Amino acid sequence: MSTTDDPAAVEHSAVVKLREAGAAEAALRAFSRAVERVVAGEAGLLAESEIQPVEELPDAEDLPAPDPAAAAAALDQAVVVKLNGGLGTSMGLSGPKALLEIKEGLTFLDVIARQVLRLRGQTGARLPLVLMHSFATQEPSLAALAAHPGLAEQDIELDFLQGKVPKLRADDLEPATHPAQPDLEWAPPGHGDVYASLVGSGMLAALLDRGYRYAFVSNADNLGAVLDPALLMWFVEERAPFLMEVADRSAADRKGGHLARRCGGGFVLRELAQAPEADVESFQDVERHRFFNTNNLWVDLKALDAALQREGGALDLPMMVNHKTVDPKDPDSAPVLQLETAMGAAIDVWDGAQAIRVPRRRYAPVKTTNDLLAVRSDAFVLTEDSRVELAPERDDRPPVVDLDPSHHKLVDDFEERFPAGPPSLLACERLEVAGDVGFGAGIVVRGVARVEHTGPGRLELAPGTVLGDA
Repeated sequence: MSTTDDPAAVEHSAVVKLREAGAAEAALRAFSRAVERVVAGEAGLLAESEIQPVEELPDAEDLPAPDPAAAAAALDQAVVVKLNGGLGTSMGLSGPKALLEIKEGLTFLDVIARQVLRLRGQTGARLPLVLMHSFATQEPSLAALAAHPGLAEQDIELDFLQGKVPKLRADDLEPATHPAQPDLEWAPPGHGDVYASLVGSGMLAALLDRGYRYAFVSNADNLGAVLDPALLMWFVEERAPFLMEVADRSAADRKGGHLARRCGGGFVLRELAQAPEADVESFQDVERHRFFNTNNLWVDLKALDAALQREGGALDLPMMVNHKTVDPKDPDSAPVLQLETAMGAAIDVWDGAQAIRVPRRRYAPVKTTNDLLAVRSDAFVLTEDSRVELAPERDDRPPVVDLDPSHHKLVDDFEERFPAGPPSLLACERLEVAGDVGFGAGIVVRGVARVEHTGPGRLELAPGTVLGDA
């Protein structure tokens, strides 16, 4: 702990470290609250006994077509915010994940730029695109977006930077040190940092000054997340401060954050890191907890500004405590805690916050090479309005892909094993690959298929092979 003559002014040494790094006041307050909680013994857990399942929600597919004039007025007050801080290191990437080729030669950022430019052209709305970068993704991402003429012709900056926070030693909760690589002493504070970073960067004030009120916030790696005028109009008419899009959980979503209700209260988002070990089974029960958070969020910026002023400059979001090592690639390095928040957790902050059920086509993320194979395949299509969504034949159910991580986890290894592109997964329910397996051109997977290779070398599947039980 740091010390001063005034006990009320004592700051935890990790907060002092963050302050000395030049963090904005909003980020300092948010991190200070999280540190206070973990020092007090909180583990950031949310037990099954404290929540209730959500049974019914409004359905986006039942929304009426918006009045064109009203929709145009609302769109002119809207901004698209994409979280673009990821490097894709878990997939072996060394640059921004959003620059990975995803469909028909286009990257994530190419598709996002096309989506925004098309909506501008269709509606005449200002509709700025704003990216939240990390320091590592900012420069290459902005350089890539320069290939889209007109995108930067907006009355607001194209981007702002997310924050970083000190890792804490697991034994005494002091700031972690790693002299060999000082950068490893810091961690991203989770995407809940978007609110503090909007404030600290000056972006929130700039948006409000220019007449923007409604922010559609989503992850850059979810190409199904396109601003929908019907959803915007419903959000406006409901006068909700915050809206979360949720979709029906399937087996593939059992580890993702789910929507629930606090007993006797409003909505709450529970992430897997918040589930006590005894509740993991119920957390993953997709019949009990039916809806998962797509991380497509709608925020009333005036309500956000008012809440920040009321809360002292930082939203009081539920904390998650992640147990790691200071060097994530070295399991023998010092154990640390990383304090994070989720942006969807803001549904627990505002009275009147709402959730709406959306079709699965609004959720097409790429977190792993399993997802990459599915999205590149014919199970997903690139629509005329630049959405990447499930093919109509899929009936809103994605194929489950499980590739052997020993041979397919890293993008370079993955590309080497699919030199002719992905197999057809249009009629695939589940594909499992165990061992070192390569795929030739024109392979078709139907129903449930498992390919296992335990011998030496690589098993190369011949072009045109049909796999599966259907």
